[in-house]
Amino acid sequence: MTIDSVAALLFSPDKKKVLLIERRDVPVWVLPGGGVEKGEDPQVAVVREFLEETGLNVTVTRLVGHYTPINRLTKSTHLYECTFTGGTLSRSEETRNVSFFPLDQLPRLLPPPYSSWIQDGLLNLPPLTKSLDSITYFALFQYLFTHPILTIRFLLARFGYPINKR
Repeated sequence: MTIDSVAALLFSPDKKKVLLIERRDVPVWVLPGGGVEKGEDPQVAVVREFLEETGLNVTVTRLVGHYTPINRLTKSTHLYECTFTGGTLSRSEETRNVSFFPLDQLPRLLPPPYSSWIQDGLLNLPPLTKSLDSITYFALFQYLFTHPILTIRFLLARFGYPINKR
C-alpha cells in the first residue's frame, strides 16, 4: 500500500482542544500534514511535516486511520494522533497561523474531511479504513460558488502555483 500524504492530530492533554494550522497558500484552517517523500516512512513524514509547519516536535501515539481517495482531488492518507515532546509554536513558510481550538469552537472554514478526522481521533478505536467520500467534484463545484476565491487558490496550489508562499 502506498501512502501519499499524512496528517496529524495533536489534542490538548484534556482532549478538549486540537491544534490547527492556517495555510499560507489557501487561507483555511487544516490539520498539520503533507506529502510523504519517496522511500520515507509515513510516521517519519508526519513528524517531519508537523515540525516544519508548527515548530513543535511530536511523537506518533497511534494510527487513527487510513483514508483512500475516490477521485483525483485527494491522495491516500494516514492520519496519526501525536504527542507533544518539545519546541515552540511558530509559523513557517507554509503556515500563516498555528493555534489550538476548542473542539466546540472549530473555525468556520474548516474544509472536509478535517472535522470528521478530528471526530475519528476522539473515538480512540483501532485504526480505521475509510474512503474520502466528502471530497467530491460536486462538493468542489458547490464550494466554488460559496467561496470562489478560496477555491481558485486551492486549485492553483494543487497545480503547483501557490499564492502567498514566502
